Amino acid sequence: MGNNRSEVEKRLPRRYEPIGRLNAICPYYTMFPLEFPYRRLLRAKSGDWVLDPFCGRGTTNFAARLLGLSSVGIDSNPVAAAIASAKLVNATSAGIVRLCRSILSAKRKPSDVPRGKFWSLCYHPRTLQEVCKLREELLQDCSSQERIALRGLLLGVLHGPQHKTAPSYLSNQMPRTYATKPVPAVNFWLKRKMRPSYVSTVDLVATKASYFFRELPRRTGGVIVQKDSRFITGLPSSARFRWVITSPPYLGMRSYKSDQWLRNWFLGGPPTVDYAHDGQLSHRGQHEFAHDLSLVWRRMALLCEPGASLIVRFGALPSVRRNPLALLKKSIVMANAGWVIRTVRRAGKASNGRRQACQFVQSTRSAVEEMDLHAVLDT
Repeated sequence: MGNNRSEVEKRLPRRYEPIGRLNAICPYYTMFPLEFPYRRLLRAKSGDWVLDPFCGRGTTNFAARLLGLSSVGIDSNPVAAAIASAKLVNATSAGIVRLCRSILSAKRKPSDVPRGKFWSLCYHPRTLQEVCKLREELLQDCSSQERIALRGLLLGVLHGPQHKTAPSYLSNQMPRTYATKPVPAVNFWLKRKMRPSYVSTVDLVATKASYFFRELPRRTGGVIVQKDSRFITGLPSSARFRWVITSPPYLGMRSYKSDQWLRNWFLGGPPTVDYAHDGQLSHRGQHEFAHDLSLVWRRMALLCEPGASLIVRFGALPSVRRNPLALLKKSIVMANAGWVIRTVRRAGKASNGRRQACQFVQSTRSAVEEMDLHAVLDT
């Protein structure tokens, strides 16, 4: 690998090329561009392992897979971990659809179907029955490649906008990157007299599976772990990591669970909004945040080999005007783990509406410029 890659291998797949489609299996609002980890990993050598302690929807892990590198992703959010896991599978669209049909054809009815105004307006009764049936089956067993892939697909179509053509999502009109809270959602639907139409879950899965799983990068080693990176001690892989590429939550960005409450329900959570912030970095203040972040850098150092690279994209929310670079540097110094900062480069402003610095920001506010920091583990 390394400098021996051909020019074709080095080219980042375009968004709609079949081999790169799996990266978009489920919308997730704080992802960074695929180009960010991909370009940096072009310097990796064959056999290098990649680690992302805040993997989110698994963009770093997918970039590593595109380049034939094994990787491990860590995230405390079950939604993020489930999406990222789907990007490491080696399943066929036919196998995914066959599994979906098999689950839905079983005569057993789902035992836990949520009730209430939100649920009756969000999904057609038949669609909700199918969703609940699939949910219960996947909660019982999600160990195979096809099951992990099916779960990822379903998370991606669980809610989203309606179209005049064939449906792309299972719900009534909703955003696709986050779930509207029940009260405003119900008010929105009632005001516009919007009622959910029946959407065949298996038909939608078939359409999405043929798109996302048409062509996959060759399978590599690695796994996604649902853990808190501050306290993780061991990983399923015994490999020592050469690359840590990540983008931590920005100070004040802590609504991952509540904004993904509907997907969290599908993964076994309550049918209501969960506002708990457990398993997340402390956002009580700059010092507490930097301290928690330092715990992660300390843990990563223990998992890496000497000379490993730590590459961090970091910024700030426009609503929390702080110096992100100073905060990030402070956390690395507090870690006292051997990370030596080599370079800091501007990464531009998050202006596409999907990166952390731009989340839920009104157009009248300007996004904060993000920074890329590169540190090396001192030998």
